[in-house]
Amino acid sequence: MSDITRILSQIEAGDPQAAEKLLPLVYDELRRLAASVLVNEKPGQSLQATALVHEAYLRLVGNERAAAASYADRRQFFLAAAHAMRRILIERARARHRLKRGGGRERIDLDDAEIASPERSEELLALDAALDRLATVEPQAAELVQLRYFAGCTLEESAELLGLPLRSAQRLWAYVKAWLLEELASD
Repeated sequence: MSDITRILSQIEAGDPQAAEKLLPLVYDELRRLAASVLVNEKPGQSLQATALVHEAYLRLVGNERAAAASYADRRQFFLAAAHAMRRILIERARARHRLKRGGGRERIDLDDAEIASPERSEELLALDAALDRLATVEPQAAELVQLRYFAGCTLEESAELLGLPLRSAQRLWAYVKAWLLEELASD
């Protein structure tokens, strides 16, 4: 049993100090994943990788509702982390489109005075809706997309976390890319 799995078991058992032990073990990996996710965001993004990690971590172990969730192992924890990062980015994309948040306005990057692409958050919302549809048909494929796109895992890391042989993960990735391309084109 890995240290992460042991600490997750302690958190599930209600040990209040266990969450403090978990963060140092997963922080660097979560920070790397968050940074790779934010590379895909549009210019002018105010959310930093550190803030994304902290918010996702708080959602995972920082409140009573999260503490009630059980993560059996490292795989489930990182899938939950990818899902939490996805939810945070989706919530921010939706907030950007609200009128009270300037939803109809375009952001201008003052450093080089280029207009940032407002389509990026619309693409993210379309991807979120497509992933929800995919999860009803192929849950493992949806998990693969979350790990690759929202957690920034490589195909090899994703295969390991999902417990798949690399070749199966490659086939599933090829399938899901084609499925998403068709699904997003129809939107």
